[in-house]
Amino acid sequence: MNINNENQAREAIALWQADPVRAQLKNLRLAQESLELSQMYYEQKDNEQGIARATACLTIIGTRIAEIEAR
Repeated sequence: MNINNENQAREAIALWQADPVRAQLKNLRLAQESLELSQMYYEQKDNEQGIARATACLTIIGTRIAEIEAR
């Protein structure tokens, strides 16, 4: 799933919550990796809005990963 904004990040998390924990973590980490690449791209292009969106999405995804790992 391609995540471009905070709402899509939340929707992806909601969708993946039905999956087993290992699958959730795999999907979340793939999304995190993709968002990190997007963030680097936006940094290279000096796109502040893109950087802010990617950072916000990374925070949402990272929080969910931490919640799962804390179990």
